[in-house]
Amino acid sequence: MPAAPGTSKFQIDLRRHLRAQNISDNLVHLICEIAEASKYVINAVRTGDLGVAGTSNLYGEEQLALDVLSDRIMRKRLVHSGVVCNIASEEMDEIYQAQASADGLYSVAYDPLDGSSLVDVNLAVGTIVGIYAGCDLLQPGRNQVAAMYILYGPRVSLVYTVGDGVHEFTMNNLMEFTLTRENITMQEEGNIYAPGGLRNKYNDGDEKFIRHLEAKGCKLRYSGGFVPDINQVLMKGKGLFMYPALKGSPNGKLRVLFELNPMAFIIEHAGGSASNGHIPILDIVPESLDQRAPIYIGCKKDVKVATDFLEEGKAASGDAAFVNA
Repeated sequence: MPAAPGTSKFQIDLRRHLRAQNISDNLVHLICEIAEASKYVINAVRTGDLGVAGTSNLYGEEQLALDVLSDRIMRKRLVHSGVVCNIASEEMDEIYQAQASADGLYSVAYDPLDGSSLVDVNLAVGTIVGIYAGCDLLQPGRNQVAAMYILYGPRVSLVYTVGDGVHEFTMNNLMEFTLTRENITMQEEGNIYAPGGLRNKYNDGDEKFIRHLEAKGCKLRYSGGFVPDINQVLMKGKGLFMYPALKGSPNGKLRVLFELNPMAFIIEHAGGSASNGHIPILDIVPESLDQRAPIYIGCKKDVKVATDFLEEGKAASGDAAFVNA
């Protein structure tokens, strides 16, 4: 029997879906504002200058013009939303205060254009966002009230959760986000893996885990972009992404506040798991904006096996160099 008019999932837009989630009007407004900002970001990605902006962010990384522009677009939209008090961006060296009051307002941590170095070779990139109630951004990721990412690939897709299911929306030819998949769930175990970092800098536990995956016949699927790699694991419902501690870089590469917390929140609410090798990512209490941590994220069983290999490797070597408290 055909669906009643206006009830097909492809006719449900983002705002309508959010209003059914039992969340505040301010949070609905904020998520929709971020979605609107992404329309300007994708236009910049498709048409903007690929040159270097001539500045560096606080981590000493060269900022591309698109990084700077995407950050400006997102920040301006957040400030003018009227529902945000504090803003932290991977491209800023301190928290930006939009409003002094925290009553009924939110704080936002975001990476405006994750993987921006991939744009000039025409690979997928994305925006990552974590949202907290009130003005405190340095708190465990489990306290997020919402998390989302927007993937700028062959299609533009937006994935969000407010703690009650994970949902995907796709931008149509009118630049509207309409529901594509609702209540996305992860399997217990997968057969694909995306390993970041130089393998010759892996510790023994991670190296043995990779060999275990290879022996199982798991397929290597790594793009070099955090958003497209996590999106692949989530949409296929199976697999694992990892960026472990490395020799010389015991905290890995990815930042807790801007990248790991939002993705871990999404994956956990899809039935998956995310760990730094010792504790869940969402239980880490960040002490600074630039704090980093190793990550193993994806199917629960895959993450558990990864952390088991890591612990066995530490026990065998007696090496505490990779411990990330």
